[in-house]
Amino acid sequence: MQSILAVDDSPSMRKMVSFTLTGAGYHVVEAVDGQDALEKAEAQDIHLVLADQNMPRLDGIGLTRKLRAHPRFKTTPILILTTESSDQMKQAGRAAGATGWLVKPFDPTRLIEVIQKVIR
Repeated sequence: MQSILAVDDSPSMRKMVSFTLTGAGYHVVEAVDGQDALEKAEAQDIHLVLADQNMPRLDGIGLTRKLRAHPRFKTTPILILTTESSDQMKQAGRAAGATGWLVKPFDPTRLIEVIQKVIR
């Protein structure tokens, strides 16, 4: 079973994402911010990271940069799921190594479709 690391500082958003992904057959590991996500990613096999942008301690773009610097996560898909939709923010995400950008509120069907396209 493929594991997805769901990173969001909002407990309700983590639950919605987890419910959606678990229903689609994925194992979900939840993290409360980018720092928590880094620790959890290093401790287990993660096939995709789904991260919020605005979080305390380490934001989504910072998390993306740190994961990409780690040889194990060079090719792991990283999707940013956020309320931020500016082109400038999307470019910063791409520059950091993000695979894609999804805007909240998310459509569960669309989220699964995007994940199925990019996950290995």
